[in-house]
Amino acid sequence: MEAQSSSGLLLSRKRRRDGSNDESERHVKIARCTVGLTHPAPFADELEPADGKPYERVNMEEAKRGTPPDRPVRVYADGIFDVFHSGHARALMQAKCLFPNTHLIVGVCSDDLTHKFKGFTVMNEDERYDAVRHCRYVDEVVRNAPWTLTPEFLTRHRIDFVAHDDIPYSSAGSDDVYKHIKEAGMFAPTQRTEGISTSDIITRIVRDYDVYVRRNLQRGYTAKELNVSFINEKKYHLQERVDKVKRKVRDVEEKSKEFVQKVEEKSIDLIQKWEEKSREFIGNFLQMFGPEGALKHMLKEGKGRMLQAISPRHSPDSSPTREERSPSPTFRLPFFTKTSPPPSPPPHHSGARGYLIRACMVFGHLMKQHICRRVKCGLTEREIFQSWSEKQMKQTFFQTRETPD
Repeated sequence: MEAQSSSGLLLSRKRRRDGSNDESERHVKIARCTVGLTHPAPFADELEPADGKPYERVNMEEAKRGTPPDRPVRVYADGIFDVFHSGHARALMQAKCLFPNTHLIVGVCSDDLTHKFKGFTVMNEDERYDAVRHCRYVDEVVRNAPWTLTPEFLTRHRIDFVAHDDIPYSSAGSDDVYKHIKEAGMFAPTQRTEGISTSDIITRIVRDYDVYVRRNLQRGYTAKELNVSFINEKKYHLQERVDKVKRKVRDVEEKSKEFVQKVEEKSIDLIQKWEEKSREFIGNFLQMFGPEGALKHMLKEGKGRMLQAISPRHSPDSSPTREERSPSPTFRLPFFTKTSPPPSPPPHHSGARGYLIRACMVFGHLMKQHICRRVKCGLTEREIFQSWSEKQMKQTFFQTRETPD
């Protein structure tokens, strides 16, 4: 039953003329299975002769009910099969699925018969034979098949039914070459696939002849092989160059459009980000430079410190007690950090006592200046006293000695 339902679904599939398939064909899914064949179908003249049993046909009812495995229904389908395409394969599929147990025999006419009754073919007979025998639905291939089926041919190949589309096929002086087969009850009709045929394919090639000639020239075929004149060859090469330039221009246009679109998207993103951050920028600016901003408080604070540094300190009403005074360092000279002006000249003294007093005062003043300079240079106390050499002391002493009273 499943095989019959699936075959019915396959038989109902048709291709429309516009190239689109049926909606049911697009959405119906089948289970995964491996059904491929590993060998092509054999030729009838290469098979062993049939057993000695006499040939007895089966009728349509017996064939539809099903026959034993060792006695399949032998169905014959013939044709030219030039430029083998999906329409041919679908016709053979329908012939194979006519009955539950079918042995499909396909007859292919020779070049002589085809050229005589139908016309010239694209593929020769050997190519057509080989194309048909590699179809998965074919069980046996008859080479050099007759144009009109005779009783002797049907008996020799033990044919039960002949499969073909129901349209009358007028040829060889007959209105329908299958008329006697239909009258004998051996005809099993199939359906044609619309929109695809060998004549349609040849029509497409003839209609787009220039396109296919340029295609083959580009792929390395010579003008002689394509039967193209010298002038037409140059014309096709020129057309190919013009088309390349057009494609480049089209590519540049598309890339420029993409670039402009990206720039617009980025600009929109920047504007949106700026709108999001603008309020934050304005708030931070007002917080820093506004009427009550941090800058104003900083200026006020700096101004207060400057005024405090410039204005003199008021002397305390009472001197601090010993406990309130800050502890002094272990060794500190009062003239280390502040340079005092030179002392006022001492009162005039005469004699040796006056000379000694003036020398001590000058020496102390010079010593104080020396220490202040060394402190600014970052020297320690020991380095300051060591830097005062004995020579400097003598110079100071004699300088004081030469000073008049």
